Order: sequence, then C-alpha cells, then structure tokens
Amino acid sequence: MSSISIPDAVTSGRASASLSPQSYAFLQNFIRSESGIVIEENKDYLLETRLTPVLRRENLPSLESLCAKLALRTCSGLAQQVIEAMTTHETFFFRDAAVFDSLRQHVLPAMLQRIGHSRPLRIWSAAASSGQEAYSLAMMLLELGALPSQVEIVGTDLSEKVLEKAREGKYVQFEIGRGLPSPYLLKYFTRTGLAWTVRDQLREMVRFQPLDLRKSFASLGLFDLVLCRNVLIYFDLETKRQVLSGLRHALHPDGILALGSAETLLNLDCGLHRQVIGACTFYASQKESPCSPR
Repeated sequence: MSSISIPDAVTSGRASASLSPQSYAFLQNFIRSESGIVIEENKDYLLETRLTPVLRRENLPSLESLCAKLALRTCSGLAQQVIEAMTTHETFFFRDAAVFDSLRQHVLPAMLQRIGHSRPLRIWSAAASSGQEAYSLAMMLLELGALPSQVEIVGTDLSEKVLEKAREGKYVQFEIGRGLPSPYLLKYFTRTGLAWTVRDQLREMVRFQPLDLRKSFASLGLFDLVLCRNVLIYFDLETKRQVLSGLRHALHPDGILALGSAETLLNLDCGLHRQVIGACTFYASQKESPCSPR
C-alpha cells in the first residue's frame, strides 16, 4: 500500500469532508486493494456520503484525517469500517421477479429431478448481503417439494456485519414488505416483537460465511447453481475475469450461473456460455444446459 503524508487539514484540526487529490487517490487505492471495488474519478460526493458516519464514530475531523489514520495501518477495525461503508448491500426478498420465475419454473425443478436423492442440491448465494436471497431460494425449494435435507445453500459476503444479520434471520417490517409474499411470511417466519424471524426449517438449509471473491474459494466445493448478482459491476476488467474463472470452476458440469440483469460477459473470455432459460439469461460451462426448457 502506498504511503500518504498527513495533510494540513489534519494538523490544523479543521473539520472538513473535502479531499485533496492525493487523499482521493489514496482512498481509491485503499478501497480497491481491500475489496476490489473501483471508485471512479469525481466521486467525491459518494466518498463523503458513505464515510462521514465513520468519521463521527471515530471522532475524526475530516476525510483527510481518516486517510492519515488508515495509512498508519495501526487499526484493522477502521479499515473494516471503511470497506463496510463503501460496500453496497442493497437486497430484498425475491429480488428481480423474472429471475426467480425462471428458477421456479425451469431451473430448480430440472435440477431436483436430475439429482434426486443421490446428493444434496448445492446453491451458492455469492454477495449474500443480509440473507434475503438465500432465504428466498430456501422458501422456493420448500414450495417445490424439496426437503431441508435435500438442499444446501451457502451464502457468502465480504462484510461480516451483514452476515451477522443474515445468520440472525431477523427482519423489520420494511424489509419484510420488500418482495416477500404474505403467505410466505406466515408460513416461514415468526413474529419477534416488531420484527420477523425465519423459522428453523429455513435455517437448516442455509449457512453463511465470510468470503472475498478475489481469493480462492475452492474449499466451498462444487455447486449446481451460483447466484453472483450485481457484483461484477464494481470490479475492473481483470478482476471480473479472475472472479468469473473461479465461478466457472465452482460449477458442477451441469451447473449454471446467474448474474445481475445489467451484467454481461461482453469482452470477457471466461469459458462460460450464455443460456436463455425462461425469460432470463444464465451462464453455463456447457453450451447447452440441461435446465433449458425442451
């Protein structure tokens, strides 16, 4: 990591959210090194909005002072706070109805029929955030007649903070109201004060663990379905290639990958083949997926 000198704004004690070009470049490099997230030029407002709460918690007068403290590398907790603040955790239950419709109507029934009781159906929710995607998949599979013992869903994320919430499985009314059908709420959640908590049958199917997608995830094993949605858009081209190569090797021979609706493999030679299943695009290591409708 490149070093940074302490700006005048820090030594003078002047409270300011503005950034010098040097400090802006430092934050770009720091965030990219720690998370892979690329912060483009002229994103001062984004940095100020996301990092001002960190300044308040740490009683720091400015973003310049934050840069100086990060450069000292004496507080790993501060670095984690910065990455937590800069990571987007937008998610909700059954996000992108078209994807879940394709999964329910085509992909998951075909996978359950093909695998039968020979082994568990394995699904990976990469960048799982606070768990809504993983739990949505678990509910959908139960509705399709799968038993909890037939399914293993792994949710991973760079942020330990959101994973704690995912493991707790407790959601306030606002979160419940975003995409969760009322019958599912009554069937798969219990009321806990003003919040709702997932029932044990969902917990049996899902586990969460921290993971940096830029590092090896071979230890996770192979998956029939991987959802890595709205993640690649934050990476540079080389990191995208690296992550996609890892995802391809994490798929069973008949496995498929789901990306975000705005993400494509354009200019990315990663050995994955585009498959249209239902109304959605997926990617597979084979040219023809067995999950495609006949």
